[in-house]
Amino acid sequence: MKVVIMGCGRVGAQLAGLLDTDGHSVTILDTDAYSFRRLPPTFNGIALIGNGLNEEVLKKAGIEEADAFVAVTQGDNRNVMAAQIAKHIFNVPKVVCRIYDPLRQELYNTLGLEAFSPTTIFAQMLKEQLES
Repeated sequence: MKVVIMGCGRVGAQLAGLLDTDGHSVTILDTDAYSFRRLPPTFNGIALIGNGLNEEVLKKAGIEEADAFVAVTQGDNRNVMAAQIAKHIFNVPKVVCRIYDPLRQELYNTLGLEAFSPTTIFAQMLKEQLES
């Protein structure tokens, strides 16, 4: 599977490493070259400096051939905008984005975006631990 990841923070770098280890073709984008230090030393994918909201940068990242796109920057708005570009302009089959705000996540899900909120997921996990 060819995957483009926008955001090389802790989650993006971890995901890139996991997918790369499993043999997937991974390109990870970030606006800050220093972020790529988070990638594991064994990472065989492509690390590309650029803004994932820029269509030319996305084309360089190989989005036109991508099977999946993941947006995991620190900004909900950036993640949603990039996810919409990947889904509606480049027709990427699988598009996922991280949204911190649970209310926005619900809205984006109703609009057809696959949005995950770590806030909601972690709160649910804590609740389950407390109730067990």
